[in-house]
Amino acid sequence: MSNIEQFKIQAQYNKWMNDHFYLLCDSISDKERKRDAGAFFKSIHGTLNHIILGDRLWMSRFQNLKFHIESLDQELYSDYNELKAQRAITDSEINNYIDGLTEEILSKPITFISKVKQSEHTYILRDCVLHFFQHQIHHRGQVSTLISQLGIDIGVTDMMWMPGIEKT
Repeated sequence: MSNIEQFKIQAQYNKWMNDHFYLLCDSISDKERKRDAGAFFKSIHGTLNHIILGDRLWMSRFQNLKFHIESLDQELYSDYNELKAQRAITDSEINNYIDGLTEEILSKPITFISKVKQSEHTYILRDCVLHFFQHQIHHRGQVSTLISQLGIDIGVTDMMWMPGIEKT
């Protein structure tokens, strides 16, 4: 399987999980979603905000667009419904971007200023796209823990059980 095929599956998985998690979060009060639970980004809402912030930061790098942020814990959307709507838009943009990639594009270098290191770094785009998807998965794992701690069954989250994934 090519890198492109793998990344298309990752983009589909990203959307599937985001849709699933936001559906679960719909039943959680705003106060509870924003309660500091001791996670990296404090709360469910804070972590969901960080995921979209990270996605938009990386997408701006991939597409050589401007996206200014103050910090990695910056709240982009305090309103949950706006956050949810922007998540859907961002997932569509991710899928469109991934659909336009070629192996040639993936093999090219990408240079950006790291928000963490405050310095310029150059990597192969393929490695950055892989990190992009791993970053989402990492922080969704934190969200799944926070939701589970509320006594909510998060259900199946394994990529292998995503509708349409099985190949023969």
